[in-house]
Amino acid sequence: MALTYSPAIWSRIAVFEKPKALFWLILGAVKMTIEISAVTRAAKGTGASRRLRRSAKVPGVVYGAGKDAVSVEFDLKALFMEFRHEAFHASILTLNLDGKKESVLLRDYQMHPVRNTIQHVDFQRVSATEKIHVKVPLHFVNGDIAPGVKLNGGIVAHIATEADVSCLAKDLPEFVEVDLAKLEIGHSIHLSQIALPKGVEFVQLAHGNDLAVASIAKTRGSTASAADDEAPAGEETPAA
Repeated sequence: MALTYSPAIWSRIAVFEKPKALFWLILGAVKMTIEISAVTRAAKGTGASRRLRRSAKVPGVVYGAGKDAVSVEFDLKALFMEFRHEAFHASILTLNLDGKKESVLLRDYQMHPVRNTIQHVDFQRVSATEKIHVKVPLHFVNGDIAPGVKLNGGIVAHIATEADVSCLAKDLPEFVEVDLAKLEIGHSIHLSQIALPKGVEFVQLAHGNDLAVASIAKTRGSTASAADDEAPAGEETPAA
């Protein structure tokens, strides 16, 4: 994983006196890029893949963008070091294949059921001019200060943890932030209420499906539950 810095940032650093403000300024100017290396493999088939895995290699395939599919192999340790990061699964990656770089997306992978090691990976080449459909993670923020939690004692329920987006490769976000700061108890937040970066859209919304992604549920001790449970007490009829 590499960090790319904007040169213009350094000319603005002097105006910030507080370290916290400086930190966020630099963080906003940093763009993470992930590069992985692979070599073309000639041997194919189940037996060849098994031998690769025994030698700490991972078989894979690179396809798409109007080019022929290519069988490749990765170093297991180097691949896993990047694979464990969330951004690896929802970002444009740089694949260095036999010394030639191209942009790809992770499309599929297989894990060993017991050892939890990577068994196979599929990467799709991406074009700068064609839109791609990718599942990106949802990051929920401000749930602790939502009125439904802070004032009514409810709990945040995550209905979805990822969503399908459509955009050009250059606009693909690593994640989508879902702000719960105004969510009331018993209410949900839907895709249509989430702010997206320019050029990005939810695939489900384009098909008329405004999915709920989070809600604040009532609990037994919440204010709303207590209010619902309390029925108006009627006056007792005096005994004759």
